[in-house]
Amino acid sequence: MSDKIWLSSPHMSDEGYEKEYIKEAFETNWIAPLGPNVNEFEKELASKVGAGYAAALSSGTAAIHMALKAAGVDKGDIVFCQDLTFSATANPIIYQNATPVFIDSNFETWNMDPKALELAFEKYPNVKAVIVVHLYGLSADLDPILELCKKHNVTLIEDAAESLGTTYKGKYTGTFGDYGIYSFNGNKIITTSGGGMLVSDNKERIAKVRFWSTQSRDKARHYQHSELGYNYRMSNIVAGIGRGQLKVLDQRVQKKRYIFDFYKRELGGLEGVEMMPINDWNEPNCWLTCITVRGKVKPLDIIEALEEDNIESRPIWKPMHMQPFYEGYDFVGEGISEKIFETGVCLPSDTKMTDEDLNRVCEVIKRLWY
Repeated sequence: MSDKIWLSSPHMSDEGYEKEYIKEAFETNWIAPLGPNVNEFEKELASKVGAGYAAALSSGTAAIHMALKAAGVDKGDIVFCQDLTFSATANPIIYQNATPVFIDSNFETWNMDPKALELAFEKYPNVKAVIVVHLYGLSADLDPILELCKKHNVTLIEDAAESLGTTYKGKYTGTFGDYGIYSFNGNKIITTSGGGMLVSDNKERIAKVRFWSTQSRDKARHYQHSELGYNYRMSNIVAGIGRGQLKVLDQRVQKKRYIFDFYKRELGGLEGVEMMPINDWNEPNCWLTCITVRGKVKPLDIIEALEEDNIESRPIWKPMHMQPFYEGYDFVGEGISEKIFETGVCLPSDTKMTDEDLNRVCEVIKRLWY
């Protein structure tokens, strides 16, 4: 069996930056939750993306949950959520006992369709928040979405879990809305093994999120809690890994884009193959390179052929309105997200891949055509 090629696995820095921060934490006995690495990671990431403030949390999911709570989303409120995404985008809406309404994507961006969003506002005028996703590192078309949210005075939350390092018209995704979230899960462009970050220019709300996510412990000598709290804060060890990873983010983005260009050159000419859309205003991090296929070769044919050669690939995210748990909630759109799901494949995009690895992937796929 050939060596395994992973979809997107953790990639620590060659310089060992992460080990230095972890070593410092051990030597100073900052093993408990919070500590200097957490404080500095928040500052460094906020500075990198151009956000005012940041709260380091245990996951990107926790960050979405805290963003919804900070936005005042509560029982019975309606939240518009991008349909084509991972379930972690939608689940926190349910945590808050709110009601999701799923918004379709368009082929031009694979992300939230502003036209479908406008229709949703007409159908549901009393909306508390909108969650837009930057899928696979591709930026949504933010200007019309921002305009609609401003017109209806609705909070915009950017799920930038997959798009750290992506820019929209020269500005980093995650910094356009009222709140932005990033994920440092093991498969993300940089990883802390698990963790997330909430960013915002609202200092008071970020301070409140830090309070809630540290069990809402009041300032008292004894343990006193006047509000419901959560155990969502990032540990000092995990934050040390994040600080080291942040130093190589630009390198990782460069390699991800190289992988996309390689696949485009080798596979873009195959009949029925289309690369994921990259627009003039979007500089994606290309977290995963994805294609759609139409014709004699089906997505499952590609996935199974790669699997036989010990190569990991995946289908595109299954839309939320098609998920058994969420099928009872409303969906606004024409089913574009479903078409992308049915025709899409996520190709191996591991930043440790060599040209030899990339050629191996491409040769397996090409054999299905020739």
